[in-house]
Amino acid sequence: MRLNSFDATKHERLSELGQRVLKGGRIERDEALWLFNLTDTADIFELMAWANRIREQYKGNKIHLCSIVNAKAGACSENCSFCAQSAFHQTASPKYGFVDPEPVIEAADEANRNGVTAVGLVAAWKGLKEGPMLDEVCDRIAELKATGKTRPDASLGIIKSQAVADRLKAAGLECYGHNLESSRRFFPQTCSTHTYEDRIETIGYLKKAGLKICSGGIIGMGETREDRCDLALSLREIGANVCPINILNPIKGTPFEKNPPLPPMEILKTIACFRFILPRQEIMIAGGRTVNLRDLQSMVFAAGASALMVGNYLTTLNQSVEKDLQMLKDLGLDPNWDSHDFTDQEEAGCGCGNQTCETSAVTA
Repeated sequence: MRLNSFDATKHERLSELGQRVLKGGRIERDEALWLFNLTDTADIFELMAWANRIREQYKGNKIHLCSIVNAKAGACSENCSFCAQSAFHQTASPKYGFVDPEPVIEAADEANRNGVTAVGLVAAWKGLKEGPMLDEVCDRIAELKATGKTRPDASLGIIKSQAVADRLKAAGLECYGHNLESSRRFFPQTCSTHTYEDRIETIGYLKKAGLKICSGGIIGMGETREDRCDLALSLREIGANVCPINILNPIKGTPFEKNPPLPPMEILKTIACFRFILPRQEIMIAGGRTVNLRDLQSMVFAAGASALMVGNYLTTLNQSVEKDLQMLKDLGLDPNWDSHDFTDQEEAGCGCGNQTCETSAVTA
């Protein structure tokens, strides 16, 4: 069956953009926005096919797996509209103080048994400053590092000084999770107790300390396709190493509890667009995938994803690690990822010289 002229034009443009990225080039905002606005199913599958080729070229068949420990739950002072752990919302989320060493070591043991690269300590609070709590956090990081079983990551909120970032690095932290959440334009609709600029400033301190950056966002909060596009471009600009895509899982008691779910094909298209914009970064599928993608979860890799959050989220359940590992095996993908195989900012071609919840599994 021959393509009509309009379809042929789209086919040719997709081919041109895909070939450009495969050859090491980059796409600009107007081109990226065109990709995000594709709606025909056939076009989305063609977009995904190119995204899969890009993933294979820059990432091979290696899939990065990570998991998290809810290191401090509930009663968070921030009012993030997506988060079940905010003190501003009436939810059934658990509440407890900062964890003792034992659960962290147990998480490292489980991660090691399942071939999981990293364990992230995630805490529901505004952030860290100098004092006894920072000392305790650094102790947990050092203990996790000392096991030699997994890479210690953390997602611990806003950081307001270089000294704190430097302390985390000295304790053995390698990667810090700090999502931008959405575009600069949409961010005020997600939170008013801190700003988008606070998050950018935090990332600046972390990068100066020599920490790798895990930063992404949440889709399905009511943002537009343009907002998703601008989020991806901002992640390229800040030089994020790992870019988690979370899909909103509306929790009763939060302001977003009645948000309609995104269609699975819209989610897959978004992943593919992120891969075009961020060809060398790890694109991780995190919170909300089981609820929103259902039987289409395995298609995230065909759409360009190269990393997966495994194990349970902060206050909701994920599918079993065993099922995820079988899914990767069935696809011919390899979860044995080198924990030091991060792309740096220059290699990633970035173009620049929460608090926490189950829908934003690696955000803080």
